[in-house]
Order: sequence, then C-alpha cells, then structure tokens
Amino acid sequence: MKPLKEFTIPFVGLKIASHHFDYDIEKTFFEYFEYEDFNDVNIHVKVDLTKKTTLMELHFKISGIVNVNCDLTNEPYDQKIKNEFDLVVKFGDEYNDEDTDILILPHGAYEINIQQYIYELIVLAVPIKRIHPGVKDGTLHSDILKKLEELSPKIDLEKEVKEDDIDPRWNTLKKLLTDK
Repeated sequence: MKPLKEFTIPFVGLKIASHHFDYDIEKTFFEYFEYEDFNDVNIHVKVDLTKKTTLMELHFKISGIVNVNCDLTNEPYDQKIKNEFDLVVKFGDEYNDEDTDILILPHGAYEINIQQYIYELIVLAVPIKRIHPGVKDGTLHSDILKKLEELSPKIDLEKEVKEDDIDPRWNTLKKLLTDK
C-alpha cells in the first residue's frame, strides 16, 4: 500500500521545537484502507510534533462524527468520537514498530508517515456495540424495534413457584439432605 503524501511529515527540516499539524478526515480516507463500516466521516485530527535532539514526540488528538449503522435496528446515526494517543519516535539501526507507543526509525530517515496511526485511532474510538441513541431513550420508532419487542419473551415476575409445581423427585432428594 502506497502511503498518502498529505500524511507524510518531513521532519528533517524542522527546528527543535513544537510543531502543529491539522487534518480533516473524510470517507475517502477509509476507502483507501478498504474499510467500509462508516457511511460518512467528518473528523478533525490535531497532531503536535515535538522535535528534540535525539527523539520526537507525537500527540494525536481526534474528535468528530462517524455515521454508522445501529447494531440492533440497522438505522444509520451519527456517533461522536474522541480519542488521544502519544507516540515516541526514536532512531536506531533498523525500522521497528513492534511496541505500540514507540516507533524506531533508521538513522537515515527524514520523514514519517502517520496515516496508519490516524486510521487505527479513529477505528478504535468507535464503540464496539453501536446502539442508536433513539433506542436507548425510546424515541426511535422503527419496524425492527416493534418486531423485536413483539418477539421478546414476556416474563411475569409476579408468578411464584408453588410447592405443587415442583417435581416430586426433588422432594425426595431434599429428604436426603436432612437425613443423617
């Protein structure tokens, strides 16, 4: 997969200081990754890169809305998401990204591509169980919810178990507990 140029930061020309980068993420970004769970995307990403003499620190902060389908009703809704992530970039003999919080670049590297970190940060910010807010507060009216309510088992809590309803074999077993 070829990296997207707008997410490549050439750090070799940057001064030793803090630098700020802004990105607006839309659905086309996820089409590049062949991720099709989102109907629409409107996310703002802020990246603060602090360049030091021997390493760099990146602080990612995302906020925005993804339009997803509800897991219960399949109705689309806007899910607000927020997430933050810190990444330390060090320099070594060879590329190594085995640790989630530390990236090691070879000594001759002059740029870093952050598209994978942004992608993972957004995908992981979406809740695992996606439930339409109208389902939680009861304002969503859909055919699927009506059918689910119709098919759900009705439990009558007032009905008590009577002694006559108990299988007589259990009574015999209860006697074994009291016999000595």
